[in-house]
Amino acid sequence: MGANVFMITATGVSARDAFVNARQDALHYSGHGGYTGTIAEKHNFNVIALKEGLEPREYADKLIDDCDPRIDDKWGPAGCFDLGGGRYFFFGWARS
Repeated sequence: MGANVFMITATGVSARDAFVNARQDALHYSGHGGYTGTIAEKHNFNVIALKEGLEPREYADKLIDDCDPRIDDKWGPAGCFDLGGGRYFFFGWARS
């Protein structure tokens, strides 16, 4: 099996709440069978500080291209940027 990159913005009262919301939405739209290539395949996340002056997608692409060990495993945790105001940006590799 392979892997796909995913990037999604979700809302919640905390990063954990937003993560659960994003996973539930992905499971609803992509099914519960596994190997969806979405955040549904993730069970945890690492909060990473968003570098000042960079857009979330731009910095996520850089971390993915650089094989950052915090997010470089399709079986491991997703990355998460806190965008403020209850908005969180999740990204990484997911098995597909």
